[in-house]
Amino acid sequence: MDFQLTEEHLMIQQAARDFAQQELLPGVIERDEKQQFPHEQIKKMGELGFLGMMVDPKYGGSGLDTISYVLAMEEISKIDASASVVMSVNNSLVCWGLQTFGTEEQKQKYLTRLATGEVIGAFCLSEPEAGSDATSQKTTAVDMGDHYLLNGTKNWITNGSTADVYLVIAQTHTELRHKGINALIVEKGMPGFEIGAKEQKLGIRGSDTHSLMFTDVKVPKENRIGEDGFGFKFAMKTLAGGRIGIASQALGIAAGAYELALKYSKERKAFGKPICEHQAIAFKLADMAVSIEASRHLCLKAAWDKDNHHNYDISGAMAKLYASKTAMDVTIEAVQVHGGNGYVKEYHVERLMRDAKITQIYEGTSEIQKIVISRAILSE
Repeated sequence: MDFQLTEEHLMIQQAARDFAQQELLPGVIERDEKQQFPHEQIKKMGELGFLGMMVDPKYGGSGLDTISYVLAMEEISKIDASASVVMSVNNSLVCWGLQTFGTEEQKQKYLTRLATGEVIGAFCLSEPEAGSDATSQKTTAVDMGDHYLLNGTKNWITNGSTADVYLVIAQTHTELRHKGINALIVEKGMPGFEIGAKEQKLGIRGSDTHSLMFTDVKVPKENRIGEDGFGFKFAMKTLAGGRIGIASQALGIAAGAYELALKYSKERKAFGKPICEHQAIAFKLADMAVSIEASRHLCLKAAWDKDNHHNYDISGAMAKLYASKTAMDVTIEAVQVHGGNGYVKEYHVERLMRDAKITQIYEGTSEIQKIVISRAILSE
């Protein structure tokens, strides 16, 4: 076992930290308040290679490992979880899915532009009645010979209006249930494809979350990913890696709140000494540090499993389950350490607390992660 990061890992970590401090921190409160998508910042992330980190360089990617991705996700998420969720979706769900299961033609047409950030992608699985139960797809893709006719609605789609490439999961053979589902590449601007109103959210308010409506959208047959009926497997395999990204986001939110709380506790005085010297605060900081370190190890273990071609379903689920709980626990305590100031926007921790909650919900709720984990341990 080697717990040392390589020189390359440290360089990537530092580059992500510098970018977060220099490019994301200025204006992050205003973007959250006004629900502004970080267009310029995302463009720069693409230029620096953060939107196609694990994509082969021949398709415009950085060709890095999953550990590098986890390190970068943590640093970006410490400052702006709205930016990091764009990074997570584009890397984990869209680019990885296309690189792993797409045809060469699909990679040349879509992946090369997605990996460089020229365009960004969206992953469209959730529906009004198909969130945790992904098998109950009401969106249909009827086989019309040389194309599919797509009809239905998708909910809570990250990058909903800013994406140009959408991976849409839809039912083709209803009688086959989950074995009759397909994954289709849909482009913005296809006739019949409409984008609904932006969601008003508790957290990650700078990210772009919309419902999408499809009415008789003609999707060419060559835009199907994998064989007929592969869509559900595609979604589950892609989400397994997506959990590592969201676990890293949760880790970053927690670590960012902890760093702010630690700094504040050394500066704020009460009863004649810094509040960090009071045991009540010192013990809070100790608990936060332990939970964050445990979350970091779980995230890196899941990344290591993925890089070494081991099964990472369970390690990814464990990382997401624990890191998302840590994000909630730590951010709540960070607000408490700040006292009244913790409730004020300018100290950042209230935003991090609001951002933390979604990590327990999207890309598989905490309850779904427990199902994944329990099934695995009970089948051993």
